[in-house]
Amino acid sequence: MNDEEYMKLAIKLAAKGRCYASPNPMVGAVIVKNGQIIGRGYHQCCGQNHAEVNAIADAKGKVAGSTLYVTLEPCCHSGKTPPCTDLIIRHKIRRVVIAAADSNPLVSCRGIACLENAEIKVTRGVLEAESRSLNEVFFHFMETGLPFITVKYAQTLDGRIATATGKSQWISSPASLKYAHRLRAEHDAILVGIGTVLRDNPTLTVRLVRGRNPLRVIVDSNLATPADANVMRNLSETPTLIATTQKPSDPRYRKLSEAGARLMTVAPDREKHVDLKKLFQKLARENTSSVLIEGGAAVITSALGQGLVNRLVVVTAPKILGKGIEAVGDLNIRELTDAKILSVRVLSKKGPDVIMDARL
Repeated sequence: MNDEEYMKLAIKLAAKGRCYASPNPMVGAVIVKNGQIIGRGYHQCCGQNHAEVNAIADAKGKVAGSTLYVTLEPCCHSGKTPPCTDLIIRHKIRRVVIAAADSNPLVSCRGIACLENAEIKVTRGVLEAESRSLNEVFFHFMETGLPFITVKYAQTLDGRIATATGKSQWISSPASLKYAHRLRAEHDAILVGIGTVLRDNPTLTVRLVRGRNPLRVIVDSNLATPADANVMRNLSETPTLIATTQKPSDPRYRKLSEAGARLMTVAPDREKHVDLKKLFQKLARENTSSVLIEGGAAVITSALGQGLVNRLVVVTAPKILGKGIEAVGDLNIRELTDAKILSVRVLSKKGPDVIMDARL
């Protein structure tokens, strides 16, 4: 096997950390000595051992003189865990093969320099594109300072997310609903507008797959969230953040706060609604690296119109409603040349539905 084949194994290991590693990156590591794999590991959960630590602990025999394949540059700073570079040096690993440099300002090629200063041979850039694709959320968060934003919605074949009377449960199939819960588990936060809360009374938790519940974020400029709404239940286990333009002195603010929600005042946009970009900036400062927007149409339209969306996941059911509610409203696009262009990554089927997973 060559470097690329070993790195493919490391990337496959890294993907096992999906749904649990965030806001840390998914990282996998493989240790090879005398042409044999002697250790494997991956970053299983944020706050726990890094991939390199787990691979060394898994190793059969001494790792001195071996080659370490790792999907991301080893860290060289102390956080929740000690620096991985120190461990690599201490165990006298001879060579380190890295897929991608770490964009975290605390690392940013310092880990590579640390290893090279210890006279460890470093090879970088092996399957870099694949590693960056796996950790697109992490790299976007580190390089822009904003969360990675995914918009997901289910629509009929004629582009409706609800009937003319607002009924939307359920447009998509049970198989697609399970897929939607997987998306929830992969994000740090799930966001909906107050219209969705009032119309559908969603729970916004992960129930159909294994994974963590994301932070529930409700965009509610005028504080219309009912204190007994489903998003106000089980707050000790699954927190709810209500983003509003109102001040703490507002009685409605105090009522929802006393009910257990956390409220965040965000400056309004020109329409006097919560400014989504300012909200995302505030969430980023709290280490929220990804947000899944599930509706409704006003929030989706605003996010797309401001150019805040990175990923679009559309579930299309083989149904026709005719008149109904559109997923995306007016984006003020008057020429086809100004249309938002998508790069489709995956087309798949879940039950009778077709799912398009694309990047903007």
